[in-house]
Amino acid sequence: MHLGLLTSSATAIPHDISAAIPSPSISSFQLGPLTIHFYALCILVGIIFAIVLTNRRLTKLGVEDWQVLDIATLAVPMAIVFARIYHVITHYTDYFGPGRNPWNPFEPGSVWAIWEGGIAIFGSLIGGTLGAWIMCRRLGLKLTTLLDALAPGLILAQACGRFGNWFNQELFGLPTTLPWGLEIDPGNPAIPLGTPPGTLFHPTFLYEVIWNSLGALVLLYLGRHVFFQWGRLFAVYLMWYGAGRIVWESIRLDPSFVILGLRTNVWGAIGAVALGVAIMLIQWKRHPEPEESPFLPGRTPDPVKD
Repeated sequence: MHLGLLTSSATAIPHDISAAIPSPSISSFQLGPLTIHFYALCILVGIIFAIVLTNRRLTKLGVEDWQVLDIATLAVPMAIVFARIYHVITHYTDYFGPGRNPWNPFEPGSVWAIWEGGIAIFGSLIGGTLGAWIMCRRLGLKLTTLLDALAPGLILAQACGRFGNWFNQELFGLPTTLPWGLEIDPGNPAIPLGTPPGTLFHPTFLYEVIWNSLGALVLLYLGRHVFFQWGRLFAVYLMWYGAGRIVWESIRLDPSFVILGLRTNVWGAIGAVALGVAIMLIQWKRHPEPEESPFLPGRTPDPVKD
């Protein structure tokens, strides 16, 4: 990888620590016998935002109030499981090999220790979409309707989740002299060897928070137009999120597999953009008409009688 270049360039970087963004000194707290991790709380807050916003958007289309909770009971666990599996597979040297602890959940560094950080949004999209598809089939809903309703809340949830990376002091970017450089505790394993003490780093978590929050506003605006039905709003989400992720991922310092000169998550982001473009073009050709109903053919519920 390119850590040697980073190390040599970091030695020449001046910095003003007084202008830096501090990192939190703690990442968890005790509640009786339980350890509560801020990373998990950030994810939980994001899930709540996504569910509430999606429910509001679905009920406007005629879907039963809070039916989104039925979908979430399967989609959310599958999203988390697949997100962890994807992360472990793409960072397997962090979990397997001499001196590693892959299986004991009571010791640091196991594949089960999701509370230590390490989930991949691209894995969660795969698992969550699969779980949502299963539940939509059971409930008689169109998956495209659900995904379009979910898109603004999903990208907002991702913005919330990035604060967890801030608490964990992980996934930060290259050294920088910008006023909003991020302080990272010395000894962090992602800091290149030879980096001078006090070096500041790009706060990639903050970049993604801002980008995703703007994306939520864009999606809410576009969602008011009939054209962005039949999964096309979700396609915009994939393109928006993927485009930003290509940039943030390219300046991150944490170790990652590199394929043809690009990190695996850059390839994942490129894939998200390509998939979004494909969905947009295919659905534009297949469904030029408005999406009249959120229900599958023959699955429209009977009206409730007094």
